[in-house]
Amino acid sequence: MFTFEWTEILDLYEMLATLAYWIIMLVLAGVCMLLFEWITPYNDREELLKGNVAVGIQFAGKLIGIGIITKASIAHNVSIWGASIWVFIGFFLMIISYFLFELITPFKVEQEIKKNNIAVAIVAASLSIFIGFAVAGSIT
Repeated sequence: MFTFEWTEILDLYEMLATLAYWIIMLVLAGVCMLLFEWITPYNDREELLKGNVAVGIQFAGKLIGIGIITKASIAHNVSIWGASIWVFIGFFLMIISYFLFELITPFKVEQEIKKNNIAVAIVAASLSIFIGFAVAGSIT
């Protein structure tokens, strides 16, 4: 018969560390999303409440991208502070990439997303996810 000790599975230190990472990374994700909202020419929350699907898609892409960066930051850093710094570095790179995307397109990405252009929102969300993977892959 299989027997085990709970201490082999659940360690108090690991549980507390997980709780600390969870709290701090949620706060960082919230700060990043608020900063993203601040740089857009419209209010993401208002547009979401209006049912603007394009804004929802773009917002989800940003959140997924930050999540990918967060996962890699935690996995490849020995401290919560090192992980936090890498989340912000990744966030900064996402912003730069987004502005470059806005510069190279023959239209205004933000205006199209506010007009509920889902095609543009999918490309913008994909860019955020791509940057998330690219940054995550570079964190060692």
